[in-house]
Amino acid sequence: MVPHEWTYTEVCAALVGDDPHPGAAMALVGTSGSTGTPKVARLTAAALTASARATLEVLGGPGQWLLATPSTHIAGLQVLVRSALAGVAPVILGSPFTSSRFAAATAELTHPRRYTALVPTQVRRLLRDPDGQAALASYEAVLVGGAAVPQSLRDAASAAGARIVATYGMSETAGGCVYDGRPLPGTRMRIADPDAAGVGVVELSGPTLAQGYADRPHQNGVAFRTEPDGTRWFRTDDIGRIEDGVLHVLGRRDDVINSGGLKIAPHVVEDAITRALPGLAAHAVVVGTPDPHWGEAVTLVVADPNPPELDEVREVLRAYLPGSALPTRIERVRTIPLLGPGKPDRRALREKIGPRAGEDPLSRGTGR
Repeated sequence: MVPHEWTYTEVCAALVGDDPHPGAAMALVGTSGSTGTPKVARLTAAALTASARATLEVLGGPGQWLLATPSTHIAGLQVLVRSALAGVAPVILGSPFTSSRFAAATAELTHPRRYTALVPTQVRRLLRDPDGQAALASYEAVLVGGAAVPQSLRDAASAAGARIVATYGMSETAGGCVYDGRPLPGTRMRIADPDAAGVGVVELSGPTLAQGYADRPHQNGVAFRTEPDGTRWFRTDDIGRIEDGVLHVLGRRDDVINSGGLKIAPHVVEDAITRALPGLAAHAVVVGTPDPHWGEAVTLVVADPNPPELDEVREVLRAYLPGSALPTRIERVRTIPLLGPGKPDRRALREKIGPRAGEDPLSRGTGR
């Protein structure tokens, strides 16, 4: 199925039109396929508008949006849905994304309340440019999702005067349904199959759930479950924990690194790299690769012709990470493959790199 590039006019027509089949899918939106084959979620107008209304309620009211991500993805489509509900046409940025073009598009906004939705990579790029920083700081709120939002990025945005909101959700939930760890109105969250530390699979429920998969209906029974009381839950591909009502997502089940029996979230290591080695962060991704001694090795993949030495990286990161989370391997690649807007394809990287054979040079009294 070819992704559809939605326009504001089309979304407005779809939301106000008379649907002869109540509950029929309004949009077919692809998933990123981070842990397997990409799928196509069936989303109704009711699910899309429930998400949009909850977002506007949390943000404090309608405003004008800048569309800075493709409308083929759920984040971009939701910008159009929120704009349609507000009755205010968005400004379309288009591609390529640059700080100067973002600043120019921001200057076109006329509503006193302005919003946009970005991925972490775009925020980082804007924060490196004075004009980008100024434009970013002019928004009432900047929704940031599509990938983990590290604390270092939040701190940098706050220091620049930008008000970012870390969103968590996916195509199957009509976009972000948990903002800064707390569910939107109508959304429920829970941890399934938790371990002794309370870490388990993240499950979500609420009016924003997709009907199911248009192209893989045989997977609907696994991903979407209806309980005896009629509550419908979506089982995500992520693991996390809930503390004091706040969801902490550790990462994709297939991405979390199990090294010596310890679970290590790649984005935590990447956040440390951003803090300690900012020049390397833009070209680096952390993945778990098979290791004969630890089960999995914390592997730093660098798209740089001259990557730093492993000992150097480990020494710098010791001030930020426990020994078990320090990289034990560095691999160089030409480019970092992506899934969706700004999301690294860790699965492809793991397959490309493969296992490490032979004796572990870090296994002799190093304390890792």
